[in-house]
Amino acid sequence: MISKNLLASFISKYSVNNRFENVKWRIENNVLTVYAGVSGRVCKVQLNNFPLDDVELGVWDTTKLSKLVSVTSGELLLSLETQNELPKKLHISDSSFDLAFSLADKFIIPSVKWYNDPDKWEVELELTREDVDNLIKSKNAFTEQEVFTMKVVKDLDNDIACEFTFGELGDYSSKINYSIKGNIDESILDRVYPFDATLFKDILNSNKDQEECLFKFSSKGMKKISFKSDDIESIYYIAQKELN
Repeated sequence: MISKNLLASFISKYSVNNRFENVKWRIENNVLTVYAGVSGRVCKVQLNNFPLDDVELGVWDTTKLSKLVSVTSGELLLSLETQNELPKKLHISDSSFDLAFSLADKFIIPSVKWYNDPDKWEVELELTREDVDNLIKSKNAFTEQEVFTMKVVKDLDNDIACEFTFGELGDYSSKINYSIKGNIDESILDRVYPFDATLFKDILNSNKDQEECLFKFSSKGMKKISFKSDDIESIYYIAQKELN
């Protein structure tokens, strides 16, 4: 058995607001692992204590699966329907519903190119839940802006901080600057790095229920955001955005 809320939370973390649809569910030793993404933006999400035996399932339409899960409630019973020893349907049952989700051939789902950590992270921040909420609110204040920037700065006390800036890119435009202190290398002081603001917000939104959040940045143009709780661990690699 697995709770409806936990399963829905897991799906939302790898789909990232319906961005990533075609994935493989890999179950091994009751741990469900999904890799999702495209070049420059990938994620890995793991769910512990998943109630199926070792198998690999092809999920072609994650949005449809999410909608099926949304009609259920409480504790869910999961089972597989097979044909010639190949999984064809995932059955999801609660006290009222018995839902059947058609599975895809896992071989038609493209593999995701995973990233390795760079030799060095210039920025490492532990984000609190308040930080996550404030970053989401900052992006929501500029819904039309698709880019945010980050840079290492010295604050009014001459302390080193990482500054996240939301708003228009011009010097005289309206902006929100939000600073977080952590383990930061001063060597990239005042260098500006642009990233996809909407994607960043959607990742944070999908993981608001997680207990831990670690943000890392490399001057090579890559950020890594990892979240962790007792049940789910999620990791995201996001490449720097190119400005026109």
